[in-house]
Amino acid sequence: MKRIIAGGIALMGILLTVNAQTMKPLTPDERRIIVDKGTEAPFTGKYYKHSERGLYRCRQCGAPLYRSEDKFDAGCGWPAFDDEIAGAVRRTPDADGRRTEITCARCGAHLGHVFTGERFTDKNTRHCVNSLSLDFVPAAESSDRTSSEAAATTETAIFAGGCFWGVEYLLEQQPGVLSVEAGYTGGRTDRPTYEEVCSHTTGHAEAVRVTFDTSKVSYETLARLFFEIHAPTQIDRQGPDIGDQYRSEIFYTSPEQRAVAERLIALLRSKGYRVATRVTPAGPFWPAETCHQDYYRRRGTLPYCYAYTRRF
Repeated sequence: MKRIIAGGIALMGILLTVNAQTMKPLTPDERRIIVDKGTEAPFTGKYYKHSERGLYRCRQCGAPLYRSEDKFDAGCGWPAFDDEIAGAVRRTPDADGRRTEITCARCGAHLGHVFTGERFTDKNTRHCVNSLSLDFVPAAESSDRTSSEAAATTETAIFAGGCFWGVEYLLEQQPGVLSVEAGYTGGRTDRPTYEEVCSHTTGHAEAVRVTFDTSKVSYETLARLFFEIHAPTQIDRQGPDIGDQYRSEIFYTSPEQRAVAERLIALLRSKGYRVATRVTPAGPFWPAETCHQDYYRRRGTLPYCYAYTRRF
């Protein structure tokens, strides 16, 4: 007797996890990595030195995860990528707070861990992925159709509103938000460190990069929330945090985002708010060090200087 259930096939009472694209059961080794969150031995995976052009998908559900152009050799023994397809990968701090696990956003399959601040590439990010968690589709077969479909309902927004710990925590509570990443942007220095940004010599702001599902939440909803979780009238500070890195600024990624931001600022000013928020074209975004990602969730505490204030 066989029946299809969510995430696998129940065969005579035994659950087999399968790839939704091919319905091929996971091997015991794949299950150890993908389901039991294991790690394959370094330098043994078939995609470690793999350089063919194409698309890397989740072995369990077939969701597009990484593009070949974002793959690089970190010399670590596992496939390394410095970027993912927007919204495809979820980050979760390990229980001990020492590393950040990455999983498939669609099915939860364990992929590996993500590291920042190592400066291997300009994006300053390394997704260290088990080959057994991946399936590869050559460019000739994928024709980028799958990756285009994955990106069709996702969009990126970048906000700076004081300490990125609190902004990150509050924005990631919004339904439809797929991921929020703390980082630095708006300045002059490539690959800045936290200490350099705090020295007021880089021009960077502490910011967050938000990837969201446009079918579930709009950019305007996120922008309105941004204006309501920080004090947009303060200049180069946010509560007790003082300095140019704590300024209020929206970095737009499209003309439509700019129009929304400027319209909301005009609306707030019509209500009497002396809004100091800048509206600036988005430039390079440098992910912050791992210790600054998901800060409050890892500590199990709440932001100390952020609270929701209705302004619209």
